[in-house]
Amino acid sequence: MCGILAVVLANQKNNVAPELFEGAMFLQHRGQDAAGIVTCGARGRFYQCKGNGMARDVFTQSRMMNLVGNMGITHLRYPTAGSSAGSEAQPFYVNSPYGILRKYLDETVHRHINTDSDSELLLNIFASELDKSNKSRVNNQDLFAALTSTMSTIRGAYSCVAMLAGYGVIGFRDPNGIRPLLFGERTNEDGSVDYMLASESVVLKAHGYNVFRDINPGEAVIIPKAPDANNKPEFRQVVEPKVFSPDIFEYVYFARPDSVLDGVSVYRSRIEMGNRLATKIRKSFPNHDVLGEIDVVIPVPDTSRTSALQCAVSLNVPYREGFVKNRYIGRTFIMPNQQERRSSVRRKLNAMESEFKGRNVLLVDDSIVRGTTSKEIVQMAREAGAKTVMIASCAPPIRFNHIYGIDLADTKALVGFDRTEDEIAEVIGADKVFYQDLQDLIDCCSSEKTSTFEVGVFTGQYITGPEDNYIQELEKIRAQNQRLKEVKKGLSVDACIDASDLVDVKAEVDISIHNAGDHHP
Repeated sequence: MCGILAVVLANQKNNVAPELFEGAMFLQHRGQDAAGIVTCGARGRFYQCKGNGMARDVFTQSRMMNLVGNMGITHLRYPTAGSSAGSEAQPFYVNSPYGILRKYLDETVHRHINTDSDSELLLNIFASELDKSNKSRVNNQDLFAALTSTMSTIRGAYSCVAMLAGYGVIGFRDPNGIRPLLFGERTNEDGSVDYMLASESVVLKAHGYNVFRDINPGEAVIIPKAPDANNKPEFRQVVEPKVFSPDIFEYVYFARPDSVLDGVSVYRSRIEMGNRLATKIRKSFPNHDVLGEIDVVIPVPDTSRTSALQCAVSLNVPYREGFVKNRYIGRTFIMPNQQERRSSVRRKLNAMESEFKGRNVLLVDDSIVRGTTSKEIVQMAREAGAKTVMIASCAPPIRFNHIYGIDLADTKALVGFDRTEDEIAEVIGADKVFYQDLQDLIDCCSSEKTSTFEVGVFTGQYITGPEDNYIQELEKIRAQNQRLKEVKKGLSVDACIDASDLVDVKAEVDISIHNAGDHHP
């Protein structure tokens, strides 16, 4: 999933790093595992700062002083296979030709891959295709041709920004438009124009890029390093678009509510989710009357608040904030260890007895994934004195792996896998579970632009086709990473630890490029 950002300033004397840092703060929700910035100076030299942790921790003032140049890119990493090695932090760098696919890269085009990141694979495929132009200096036509070949070779969900030393910034989006990417313009007082590419519209608006649009599926843009009236960004449809299918999980959970993606307001879609959920809940009670059945609606902070409030309004039931959140604790489902996840719920949320005691409570959450968090929250509500505890999900039951960038869980670890709604309620300890109907969710997010979405987590039918081999590979990597973590912690050294697990351990530091001066570990 991750968050990406690219900026090209018209004035080559200005440093872009401060704006990239501020933009990273607006996208922090998209990746909290690692952060990275690379800028490019007037002579084509790259300057890098990246490492594990939140943007505010990685980008210290002393490190930012080393980042010079009028153009740069930012990445906020969200790991999809549980790895937190520093070498996996992005952006990645390749020094060729100008400053699954692993077998193809190794045996056919002879390129070394140093991490398990599919982003590094993509970068090297693009570099290999660009090398085929056999030129000392490339032009836009060469870049677009390389992108066409690259995007014809790979399959999956991606939005990418890249920077070519001394040339400019490139942005492109997968042919199905699964991952979001927007392009924006900001006109300065002297009439010059700055340009930005970002994962969400909120970053563009916050920085004054008031003219913006979505990059279309299969489309690419090249922004020159010194944009002016005679040297503007160039757009091109580099591959034929396929069925336009944005990931519906962006609207359910991942994107900020103040973003607009592909013409759809995330906030408005979540309001409608609350309305549709209320309609279904009402139908489940005799005579469609919730009076006496539900005394209060309480959200599970934070993403579900919008839907929970609208659900309460539609049901004509009081809305209350029953959980107080410790904002210094990260997302729980990202944590790979189940026991760590369980205890972190208690650190993250505290139930207020005054809002639960003696009441029939309806909890509203954006989704129910493993069920571990939901089970703990239901138990907390009971401990606070709730008479009955029901839980409603703004999304349908998640029964399959998410293969396009959200590390939900292996399929068999999902509480919805091969279980009915009544069985799910029993597992998490709730009196009743309500799930949004899939068609209702699709209707909540539809617009004139699209009414088709990537919904493989609910149906098992992925928009790019069967992905059994990829899912098996993900599960293998997750299992290996977990065993290695146990070894490092001294928790276990037994038959479960295979010798092969210790052969290709991820490097803790990146070896790509280094700057003189202050470095983070």
